[in-house]
Amino acid sequence: MNMALRNITNYEKDGVLRKKSKYVEKIDKKVLQLIEDMAETMYNGDGVGLAAPQVGILKRIIVIDIGDGLIKLINPQIIEKEGEQRDTEGCLSIPELIGEVIRPYKVIVRGINEHGENVEMKAEGFLARAFCHEIDHLDGISFIDKAVSGTIKNITIQR
Repeated sequence: MNMALRNITNYEKDGVLRKKSKYVEKIDKKVLQLIEDMAETMYNGDGVGLAAPQVGILKRIIVIDIGDGLIKLINPQIIEKEGEQRDTEGCLSIPELIGEVIRPYKVIVRGINEHGENVEMKAEGFLARAFCHEIDHLDGISFIDKAVSGTIKNITIQR
C-alpha cells in the first residue's frame, strides 16, 4: 500500500468539520488506505491525532500517536468518563489558535481496529484528551466550541 499525504481541511474555509461523520460499514481497501494516509498526514503535520473529517472524509475513523505508538480506530466511541482535566489544545485544522479545554481525566473507548476486531482501550491524561478531541471531530465539534471562555489565543506557527 502506498501512503500519500492528504490535504488537511481548514476549519475557517471548509464546512466539512461541522458535519457528523458516518459509521464505517465495512473495512475495505479504501478504508485501509485512508487510515494509512491519515497517519502519514498526521506525522507530517507534527500532530498527535487526526480524524477523517480533517482530510475531508466524513467517516468515523481516527488515528492517534502521543508518542507511545500509533492507534487506529474505526467507529470509536467513549463509553465511560471519569474525573476532569483542563489544559491547552490546538488542532491541525485550526493552526492559528489554541485554547484551554476541560476534558475527562480518564476515558474508556470502544471501537474496531483495522482487522475488524472489537477493541476497548482505557486512557488517561493526555491520551484521554486526544481521544476526546478526535472523537469530537466525528460529531462536527472542534476544540474551539468547547474552549473555556477567554482562553482562545492566536498563535503564529514558526516553520
